[in-house]
Amino acid sequence: MESKAAFLRILRSIDGKGYGAYKEIRDTYDFGPFALHIEHVQADPFAPPSRIRIEVPRSFTSFPDDLLANAITIRGTEDFLIRRVDQLIREKRAKSKGKAFAEIRIERPGQTVLTRSAMTLNRDGGVEARLTVELPAKGRRIFAKAAERIFCEDLIYLVDQALNWRNISQEQLKKHINLLEEQDAIRRQLKEKKLVAFIANGSLLARESGRSDLPMKENAVPFHSPPSLEVEMELPNGCTVKGMGIPEGVTLIVGGGYHGKSTLLQAIERGVYDHIGGDGREYCITDRTAVKVRAEDGRPVSRVDITTFINHLPQGRSTKRFSTQDASGSTSQAAGIIEAVEMGARCLLMDEDTCATNFMIRDARMQELITKEQEPITPFLDRVREFYEVAGVSTILVLGGAGDYLDVADRVIAMHEYRPSDVTAQAKEIATRLPTRRKREKIEPYMPSQPRYPLPEGLSAFKGEREKAEAKGLATILYGKEIIDLSGVSQLVEESQTRAIAHAIRYAVNHYIDGTLTLQEVIARVMRDLEKEGFQVISPFANSVPGQYAMPRPFELAAALNRLPSLRIK
Repeated sequence: MESKAAFLRILRSIDGKGYGAYKEIRDTYDFGPFALHIEHVQADPFAPPSRIRIEVPRSFTSFPDDLLANAITIRGTEDFLIRRVDQLIREKRAKSKGKAFAEIRIERPGQTVLTRSAMTLNRDGGVEARLTVELPAKGRRIFAKAAERIFCEDLIYLVDQALNWRNISQEQLKKHINLLEEQDAIRRQLKEKKLVAFIANGSLLARESGRSDLPMKENAVPFHSPPSLEVEMELPNGCTVKGMGIPEGVTLIVGGGYHGKSTLLQAIERGVYDHIGGDGREYCITDRTAVKVRAEDGRPVSRVDITTFINHLPQGRSTKRFSTQDASGSTSQAAGIIEAVEMGARCLLMDEDTCATNFMIRDARMQELITKEQEPITPFLDRVREFYEVAGVSTILVLGGAGDYLDVADRVIAMHEYRPSDVTAQAKEIATRLPTRRKREKIEPYMPSQPRYPLPEGLSAFKGEREKAEAKGLATILYGKEIIDLSGVSQLVEESQTRAIAHAIRYAVNHYIDGTLTLQEVIARVMRDLEKEGFQVISPFANSVPGQYAMPRPFELAAALNRLPSLRIK
């Protein structure tokens, strides 16, 4: 390890030289209270920024043992420290009108608490922070004085103020961790109480806008459970929290347009993650295996058994191992459900607005006009109860027009001006008084689909002589010569997850996809390696981990692989 003085000598010696000379500073340096690892140096001022890692020992952090107690305290501390670093950078930048700290960045977290590569709390109490630095230049020449300020002033300030126990708000950190422990306690009680979701009284579900995940600041209506669905959850500190529990089974969310149906469902779908304090959805907790499914016209499908929903296609085409590069709304939604259940989903989430109408229902008049012999689609309406009673898969469905679902629902929640009410009894009375005369279609009993075995052929990430696996925004992955469209995968919340998924697919192809393991087994092994060994297993850089990863769920990883156009299944 080189000294800080050596770093300064190198930096000053290359001042004014061509930008490429910055590569001479790539090394590890002893900065006293921390070690500075310069792991990647950008090639020019307009290239992606340089990557650095700060290694701070416990002798400096002074973090107490209770922060290392378990996975929750570690994850909570890491998340808190990331937010602290990001806050300090933004505050300094604002005070200096954007001039200070403009070159240093940490991957900014959103409203959820995820395991991220930007910060690692080691078991010995030390910390590793991964940041990026835009090395300063005058034109295309090295600006050493500005670089010296970054490393010897700004960086030291961040380490001292964000990663030193004495300089952080210990009360805020404790509150942050306590909230995660409370969310975990509620999540564990879902199964005990046979619930798939819980929304606490007082929750603020509405968001700032359709493009923002921040809470609405004005005119947000606090959520309050109908008395018949209210349950009480115990918290670790001996207190309790009350709210609406959604039991297992088939639940409909109904109501007029703009009255909060989709807002409630969106809170439920995001409830698979923990949220930070002040988000409004801190106590919106959902079974972690819940998966949002929708129609996705044009997505690829590889050998998925969709006979549960679609069979007897024209010209004798089989749907036992259905494949296409351009799925219709109904075939894409059928495939999405089967793929989710294949991965272990115990709750399906759907919004009528984003579903294929002919997949969801065929009313009595259409049944009369087009007989079952002429129609290959078995509507979800005729399978939804069977999915719960036979496969143990619950469904929460937002509806605005398909009243036939009242016949198969266990409960019906009506939203009016963002306030829920339990209208199950009224819905059942209406269903009895106004029969639709629709007949349940004669179908074969539901049978779980056969395991699928992904093949390695066609899954290389190489594009020319180089591998390419990268995220382009939240919903797009460039993989080799292919584009993976994730716009229909709504439970991805950060681009860092998408980036991790891109590199996890590459890792799966190189280590596990050989035709002998099922897709579920491949995903399980990749997730096991990530949880046990960390993000380094998927990093494309030798002995280096980017600070721009966040842990995905296995469902979104599987969804991305399933949408890879070149995927082949046996």
